[in-house]
Amino acid sequence: MTVADAAPMPAGPGEPGFAEAVHVFNSLAVPEPAAATTARTVEQVRSAIHHAARRGLAVRVHSTGHGAAAARPVRGALLIRTALDGAVEIDPRARVARVPAGTRWESVVRAAEPHGLTAAHGSSGTVGVVGYALAGGLSPYGRMVGLAANTVRAVDLVTADGRHRRVDAESDPELFWALRGGGGGFGVVTAIEFDLFPATTVITGAAYWPGALADRLLAAWLDWARDAPVIATTSVRVMNLPDFPDVPRELAGRTTFAVDGVVHADDPVSARRCADDLLGPLRAIGAPLLDSWQPDRPSAVLLAHMDPADPLPILGDHLLLDDLDAGGAARFLDVLGEGSGSPLVGAGLRQLGGAYATPSAPGGALDRLAAAYSYAGSGLAADPDAAAALRAHCATVRTALAPWDTGRVVPSFVEDFEQPQGHLDAERAAAVERVRAGVDPDGLFRQDASPTTTRQEKVP
Repeated sequence: MTVADAAPMPAGPGEPGFAEAVHVFNSLAVPEPAAATTARTVEQVRSAIHHAARRGLAVRVHSTGHGAAAARPVRGALLIRTALDGAVEIDPRARVARVPAGTRWESVVRAAEPHGLTAAHGSSGTVGVVGYALAGGLSPYGRMVGLAANTVRAVDLVTADGRHRRVDAESDPELFWALRGGGGGFGVVTAIEFDLFPATTVITGAAYWPGALADRLLAAWLDWARDAPVIATTSVRVMNLPDFPDVPRELAGRTTFAVDGVVHADDPVSARRCADDLLGPLRAIGAPLLDSWQPDRPSAVLLAHMDPADPLPILGDHLLLDDLDAGGAARFLDVLGEGSGSPLVGAGLRQLGGAYATPSAPGGALDRLAAAYSYAGSGLAADPDAAAALRAHCATVRTALAPWDTGRVVPSFVEDFEQPQGHLDAERAAAVERVRAGVDPDGLFRQDASPTTTRQEKVP
């Protein structure tokens, strides 16, 4: 082991290195572990695990910290922040990318683009690749390629016994199955490899209308979405953007209704027809306040959703919903539309179906979604009063949408550990737990696992 590989001693609160290691994107959920360290090499990961085992500390893991609020409380544990050294590696012939843990999606998209390739990335380039992909991963290309977890081809991780393993379908099929959507708690992932797919041109962007048109726009979008080609994956959102300097003047301080997404355009004729079928009827309802939909490079997809680039105090909720009829659409707007009093900055529906529901081949523990839409809504919890208002309104929305709630979630979309979670049925959750117990018999990583079943469907 070289000097460079030597692990820094985990730091306690207030000590050098602690603040860097506990940094998260959701500033409402900064973890409070007993100790924390940032690992940049496999040896540093291994050393940190041994340190925790010797002192009887549970081990928790994160990288960018986008999902911090959905994780179990971290108190009394050793937190390992993974920021492994190394660059994105693209194999254009095999259409495979390999990335070290801690890599963000923007780096992958920009590395793959010169080769005419892209990945099943999320809507934000600041999100970490590993946590997103292994927790399912809803991509703007998802109706065409399925969950990002299905694209993962190999996972490197250090397990509780200190072994650094390369896990794939041949070397350890059970662990490979559980890693892809099983909820974590198997070890510290140090790298993953995943499939890329061809993409040279897309039609992407976002259009915003006055909130008063939301009922007609939502009805038109829902009608289009039910039979939309799988080359398109889109979202609608009710936006209440604050009057901040970096918010476009046309949208600041008012309620708007947005339609954004991507149409894969390597077949330009089919793509243009699809985009026109979506946007034509919407533009006929009323002129957008802003409209950025246009043909562009794949990297432009990262800008369409206008996700924030800097940490914020975020609180929200997430559901997977069955198809919304007219009554469901009305309930959605009753609690979220203009005049509802909603404190949520953004609340919307992501289009599912296609390869989300019927992947081309079976994948991991979570490989498909039996739902029509993903609902997510969040706001800024700038102070305790704002947080209380957000929690109350999230409960109101959950009650309103209960008739369409499937009872399932996508782990990477959960915003609060106290809210209902569960993405696997009891049989799959029990199978995952058997794998987890086999790889970590002493439960060193057990608290790092997310809940996999609903509160009404606990694993025996």
